[in-house]
Amino acid sequence: MSTTQLRRRDPVTTVLTWQVRPGREAEFEKWTRGITRCASRFPGNEGVSWLRPEDGPRYHAVLRWSDPQRLARWLESEERAEWHARIEGIATEVGDERQSTTGMETWFSLPGTTAQSPPRWKMLLTTFLGAYPFTLLIQWLVTPRTAAWPLPLRAAVFPIVLLPVLTYLVMPLLSRLFRLWLYPPPDH
Repeated sequence: MSTTQLRRRDPVTTVLTWQVRPGREAEFEKWTRGITRCASRFPGNEGVSWLRPEDGPRYHAVLRWSDPQRLARWLESEERAEWHARIEGIATEVGDERQSTTGMETWFSLPGTTAQSPPRWKMLLTTFLGAYPFTLLIQWLVTPRTAAWPLPLRAAVFPIVLLPVLTYLVMPLLSRLFRLWLYPPPDH
């Protein structure tokens, strides 16, 4: 299987931003529940979350799909178009703020912002800095004690230990520590 074929099957997360007319928030929130139910019936949908990070007219929809093709089918579907027609005059999608991620970018996200993901080489280097010490620890402390285990079980120990530690502890910490390097201010 080629790398291109694998990428086509990668899960994708997309953030859509909506501008709601003042005083129409209750109508929009009712609409969000309906369109979310509609999207949940589409093949490949893995959930939709709605965020309103500040008191104001903007809402954000975080869509999770099994792959980019199924997301595209939803975004281009008649059902979605019909739902959009229902809120004409209530809210509009802010198209230039649409973002999609398919990989490690979510380890480098900044909550409450629309910052672009850092360049992949910076993500790679930061991930290496986070993973290397724990790889060393696992090799030193765990590997010698599991030498007699069957290979599939030994191989499972590494990701079972490393991935949660990276995802929930190390990468959020490194993202904050290296924030200015990963996300330089616009004037740089």
